[in-house]
Amino acid sequence: MSETFAVSYRRLAAAQKGHARGAPGYSVYVNRRAGRVLATLAHGWGLTPNQVTLVSAAHTLVGLVVLAVAPAQAWTGVVVAVLLALGYAWDSADGQLARLRGGGSLAGEWLDHFVDAVKIASLHLVVLVALWLHTPYRESAWLVVPLLFSVVAVVSFFGMLLNDLLKGKKGVASTHARGGGTFARSMLLVPTDYGLLCLVFLLWGWTTGFLWVYTLLLVANGAFLALATVKWFREIRALDRVAA
Repeated sequence: MSETFAVSYRRLAAAQKGHARGAPGYSVYVNRRAGRVLATLAHGWGLTPNQVTLVSAAHTLVGLVVLAVAPAQAWTGVVVAVLLALGYAWDSADGQLARLRGGGSLAGEWLDHFVDAVKIASLHLVVLVALWLHTPYRESAWLVVPLLFSVVAVVSFFGMLLNDLLKGKKGVASTHARGGGTFARSMLLVPTDYGLLCLVFLLWGWTTGFLWVYTLLLVANGAFLALATVKWFREIRALDRVAA
């Protein structure tokens, strides 16, 4: 007999690792807990981690399609925010489900990161298309904002992965190793949280308000990237010195 939801949930909670040192607040205190519930449900339904990754991708894809084709109204923003947030929660669930099943695979990790890369590369470009098609800002300088956000998001994701990859070659723990986070650090990093970005689409029906908040998030993410770039480079240069 398969175990109950409560038993699976307790087992997953017990197996849960500490949150990553660089993990922002929404990801740690909201998304991970939502993902734990979804992972427990997925376990009861007999889903594999890779199937959960595809469920996450499907939610995000549908959210982006709605954003691109629907009018810029309040209901659109709610639907998009819910779908993107669910996609993010399912993204947390795949790794948790893998732990509940006894461990993941390299193929699963590749698929998870590949889907993340597609999501990160696409989201801000879809915002650009939606602003062009459905708002009065099609000939406005505001259109530069999603272009810049796309650059910042892609470079941040690539820089993080590259930093961890090069550290791994030297046997050094990942920048995002588990167990070193603090509440204050997580709250400080909330403006860089993908989960917060999902919720900002609740303002989509009030396009001007959305653009101002969206731009503030761009500034925050750009500042984080600038600081992280210096930190990452120093860490890699320190490894070169040790090797020499």
